[in-house]
Amino acid sequence: METFQQLVASPIPVMVDFYADWCGPCQSMTPLIQELASQFKGKVRIVKINIDKNQSAAREYGVEAVPTFIIFKNGKLVWRHSGGMDKATLEKHLLSFT
Repeated sequence: METFQQLVASPIPVMVDFYADWCGPCQSMTPLIQELASQFKGKVRIVKINIDKNQSAAREYGVEAVPTFIIFKNGKLVWRHSGGMDKATLEKHLLSFT
């Protein structure tokens, strides 16, 4: 099993969706995230991280609100956003790193 650091070190962009099961906006974003994961398969890796089960990763990246989306490329944080957003906006950001 790869570590978080190995995961984000990928030359393929990785978008991490920091979420919580109790978060309403996180739940409403789930279908959109699944759709984007299919759309960008092979171009962007999209992973979901539950902040309640992975507090160290959330703490390391200063995640104070959920959902928080962070895009990494080659191990570097290249973009982040806290709060929900529409598909077109998120898609635009993903495209800019592919």
